[in-house]
Amino acid sequence: MNRTTTLVSTKQSLRRHRAALEGTVAVVMTMGALHDGHLSLVERARQVADHVILTDFVNPLQFGPGEDFEAYPRDLDADLDQVEGLVDLVFAPDTREMYPAWPPTVSVSAGRAGTVLEGAARPGHFDGVVTVVTKLLLLTSPDLAVFGRKDAQQLAIIERLVADLDLPVRIEKVDIQREPSGLARSSRNAYLSATGRDQALALRHTLDEVERAAPSAGAVLATLRSAQERREVEWDYALAVDPITLEPIESSHRGETLVVLAAHVEGTRLLDAAEIRLSTP
Repeated sequence: MNRTTTLVSTKQSLRRHRAALEGTVAVVMTMGALHDGHLSLVERARQVADHVILTDFVNPLQFGPGEDFEAYPRDLDADLDQVEGLVDLVFAPDTREMYPAWPPTVSVSAGRAGTVLEGAARPGHFDGVVTVVTKLLLLTSPDLAVFGRKDAQQLAIIERLVADLDLPVRIEKVDIQREPSGLARSSRNAYLSATGRDQALALRHTLDEVERAAPSAGAVLATLRSAQERREVEWDYALAVDPITLEPIESSHRGETLVVLAAHVEGTRLLDAAEIRLSTP
């Protein structure tokens, strides 16, 4: 069922339109540059709620010095064309609307989980993420918030944010969306040449090898070491971690496990991930 899509750019207007929505509401948070991966989140939101709010905001708090905040792709008109009739509201504020005081005098901390893996490479990144997610949850008052599994660390931290702060929202998780080649869909894929896209498939191939090595923890760890030694891409990390603490597992680990990959290809940082269950040494 198509619906009328309304664009709002101020918090006051968002609250007014949100108050008029009857029934359940799901929010999909994005930084724009929408692609099929984002649309899969919208599709899931439509399945689980009566109304859908999409946020379209490039959050400066999660960009560190020298990162690509200014270069990050922005095309609101194209984004609106993609979600027209699919969502009820698009909230697309500017930075001053979201952060009247800059830098913000109060923010949210992601804790220790925000300082490892991606957080170690990008100090303060996850504090910026959980601050804007908290603001957007308060502004949109959703029953559900829909997130993809590709940014696995971000998803784990947001789940802890919601649980630790008793935020009244359910997190709905959507599987990673992939291009026909197997490459995880990402706005940053636009930076890759054809050769770079071929190189980037090393991430997906590594996950395939890991899934074949499971359920043996030892075999999974050996597979990840071997992938890094091959140096098909410029690895930052290829790790199996506890899905709650995000600490690297030992060979004695059992149960749910998160495999997280980060690598640079042609100067572009790419992520991929998989959830596996380990039951043998």
